[in-house]
Amino acid sequence: MRISTFFYTLKQGIINIFRNKWFSLASVATISACLFLFGLFYAVIANFQSIVKTAEEGVSVTIFFQPGTTEEQMKEIGDKIEAREEVSKVEFTSADEAWDYYRANWIPEEFSDGFPDNPLENSASYAIYMKDIAEQAALVDYLNTIPEIKTVNQSELAATTLTGVNALVAYVSAGIILILLLVSVFLISNTVTIGISVRKEEISIMKYIGATDFFVRAPFVIEGILIGILGSAFPLGTIYVLYNKVVDYIGTKFSVLSNLLHFLPVNTIFTTLAPVIVIVGVGIGFMGSFITVRKHLRV
Repeated sequence: MRISTFFYTLKQGIINIFRNKWFSLASVATISACLFLFGLFYAVIANFQSIVKTAEEGVSVTIFFQPGTTEEQMKEIGDKIEAREEVSKVEFTSADEAWDYYRANWIPEEFSDGFPDNPLENSASYAIYMKDIAEQAALVDYLNTIPEIKTVNQSELAATTLTGVNALVAYVSAGIILILLLVSVFLISNTVTIGISVRKEEISIMKYIGATDFFVRAPFVIEGILIGILGSAFPLGTIYVLYNKVVDYIGTKFSVLSNLLHFLPVNTIFTTLAPVIVIVGVGIGFMGSFITVRKHLRV
C-alpha cells in the first residue's frame, strides 16, 4: 500500500466516524460498556483465583513413616518427593519437633514434666505442598507405593472443592466473555452497515472509475478499528482509577476483611488486562467491520 493510499484510507475512516457520529458514539459506548464489564469481571476473577491459589498452597499431604525408618531413609524419600513435578515444596518435622510443638500448645505447663520420654517417637513426618491441588490423587497413589511410609493423610474434600471451584470459574468466565464479544461485534456491524448505506452511491461511482475492492472496503475496516480503540481506552482508565479506590475503601472501612483477603496490586492486574482489552477492542472493531463489509458491500 502506498503512503498516500494509507493516509486517504485513514482519513476516510475518521470521516466515516463523524459522518455517522451518533451511531459511532453508540458503538463506542457499547464497546466501552462491554469491555468495562469484562475488565471488572477479570479483576474480580483474578483476585478470586489468587485467593483460591493461596488456599491451594496451604493444603498439604502429610506422610508418617514406619517404625524403624532411619533419618537417612527419610531424607532420601523426601528428596525424591520434592523432585516430583507436581510438588512445590516439602517440610520435614522430626519426632522431637512434633513433641515440642504438642507439649507447648496442648499440655499445661504443670503437667509437662510428667512426660520424661517422647511419646511421639515415631511421628516424624513430611508435609508436602503441591503446585496444583488437582494433582493430589496422583501424588497420593505414588506415596502409597513407598514401603517406608506408614500413613498418608490427604485433604480429599478440599482438593475436590477447590478443583470444582476452578472449573466453575473457568466455564462462567468463558460464557460471559463470549456474550460480551458477540454484543460488541453486533453493534459494530450495525454501525458499518449504516455507513455503507449512506455511501452506496459514492461507492458505486468509485467502482466505475476503477477503484479496487480493497480501496473501497479499507475505510470501513479502519472505521471499525478506530471505534474499537476508542471503546477500549475509556474502560481502561476508568477501571484503573476505580480499582485503586475500591481496594483503598475496603482496606479502610473493612480492615478485618482486608486482612483475610489480599488483593492483587493494580499493576499486576493491568499487566494482563491492558493488552487484552486493547487487543479485544481492536479485534471486535476489525471483525465487526470486516464481516459486515463482506456481507453487505457488493462491489
